[in-house]
Amino acid sequence: MTKLKVELIPKTCFYSNVRTLLPNKYWDLIRKASYVKANHKCEICEASGKDQGYRHNVECHEIWYYDDVFKIQRLDGFIALCVLCHQVKHFGRTSAIGKQPEAFKHMEKVNGWNHRDCVVHLKEVMAKWMDRSKYKWYLDLTYLKDNFEIPKKLITEAEKKRK
Repeated sequence: MTKLKVELIPKTCFYSNVRTLLPNKYWDLIRKASYVKANHKCEICEASGKDQGYRHNVECHEIWYYDDVFKIQRLDGFIALCVLCHQVKHFGRTSAIGKQPEAFKHMEKVNGWNHRDCVVHLKEVMAKWMDRSKYKWYLDLTYLKDNFEIPKKLITEAEKKRK
């Protein structure tokens, strides 16, 4: 079973994540809750960013589901990740900042893969990303309404920013 996968956000969804759509105080509430839930350890590899040479233990990552029929990008939760697992998840950004070799090495270690396995996985993810990037996606943040005390008006306004 693959524990760590690359997740590429469609190009048409760039720059519209929970962190940027909500005021900072709500993002802080969400991310800190994810850290506590995970006991400040990565929920994939159980490492700590500090053990990897970074200044913090974990980062909060948004979990998205894509309905490819109705073109809905739905928030399904949050996960605390160490820096290296987070770099794998956001492989496009990671490559842009020159950290691709570190991300591949970490993906190999966590999944028990070789370099070729990583390349095959990345090609599959890239093909899906290219297809999904052709479309405009409706943003569904119902998860926030159901799980956090955030004013519904703020969430509705965030969803409308994408339209």
